[in-house]
Amino acid sequence: MHKGSCNCGGVAFEISGPMRPPSVCHCGQCRKQSGHVWASAVMRQADLKLTAQDTLRWYRASDSARRGFCGTCGAFLFWQHNAEDTISVAMGALEAPTGLHLSRHIFVADKGDYYDITDDLPQSAQ
Repeated sequence: MHKGSCNCGGVAFEISGPMRPPSVCHCGQCRKQSGHVWASAVMRQADLKLTAQDTLRWYRASDSARRGFCGTCGAFLFWQHNAEDTISVAMGALEAPTGLHLSRHIFVADKGDYYDITDDLPQSAQ
């Protein structure tokens, strides 16, 4: 089981099932929401249990997805597509050790002009 939380503890969670290997998203929305790039792992929504959620807020990022964050400390924690039974969880919110390793970069066509991707992980434009 994995555990995680925001900076202030107002949102905390446990993950009881497997997570896909994490990816790094370079899209403009993730960069603006997180302040740089966003690393997350996807899991079944049913495997995520919120143990504290008083400060959890949702932002409708587009017609097809929403982003969960802490309304007190501002930590960006979740990304959820409307039509899927999965949810992405921020790698930085998880307690170590996670046992996970980055697997790929996504939306690299939208990456910022201020950095380079220098590892050998697979990259996709979307």
